[in-house]
Amino acid sequence: MVVDFPDDATFLSPEDRARVLRRLRNDQQSSAEHEDFKMLYLWQSLKDWKTYTGMLIYMGVDGSLYAFSLFLPSIIKEMGYSATHAQLLSVPPYAAACILTILVGWQADRSNRRGVFNIATSLLGVVGFSILLGSNSAALSYVAVFLGALGIYPCIPNTITWVSNNVEGVYKRGVTLGFVIGWGNLNGVMSSNVYRQVDAPHYRLGHGIVLGYLAVGLLGGSVLNWVLLRKENEKRRNGERDTWVQGLGRGEVEYLGDRRPDFLYTL
Repeated sequence: MVVDFPDDATFLSPEDRARVLRRLRNDQQSSAEHEDFKMLYLWQSLKDWKTYTGMLIYMGVDGSLYAFSLFLPSIIKEMGYSATHAQLLSVPPYAAACILTILVGWQADRSNRRGVFNIATSLLGVVGFSILLGSNSAALSYVAVFLGALGIYPCIPNTITWVSNNVEGVYKRGVTLGFVIGWGNLNGVMSSNVYRQVDAPHYRLGHGIVLGYLAVGLLGGSVLNWVLLRKENEKRRNGERDTWVQGLGRGEVEYLGDRRPDFLYTL
């Protein structure tokens, strides 16, 4: 029932296939037509700096996510609430984060910009965990928990979409996303070790490490990625990358994927 490419989908009419391919091309996925796997795509991903900036960003968001989601009830409980109340009070921050995630996705799609939303929302998380790090007030800490959730959750789908938009080629995109998501998930190992019982009730160590993940990985990585993509787009608009396709045939140009001079990155 699952087909690899739109042009293999027998349940689509020729007109529907053309429409799907056109929409994918409009979303910077011109390689949506049939493509065969080659080791070339693996090496393209490994040699692409965007793979590593994507891994840095997703490390920042995933490391923070696991620590936050696993220990949020404990953080709230240490503010003086019972276990049941702590569980209930952990719901509103997630609800607020859900609403902001939808709004960010909607606006990012409309504006065709991803990095600016990562930067803006991650600042909320940095502020939230900075407050948690220095707060001795239960009410203030609870407000900071909201900011932490708002700063982390919208960046998860936004980061994955940002990486996907800027990698052309079905298999190269798959390899790159594998590296990015896999490395991000590995940082979940950290989460079970930083919120120690000995640090209760303020968990300075845990809050400090999560703040570092947010500031260096998510915020810093997003700024770095945005700056580098912007510079590369300027070079392509100025014709500085046109030499990459000189003397190449049409098929060879297609193999370049997102390294084609006419491919402009999503900022």
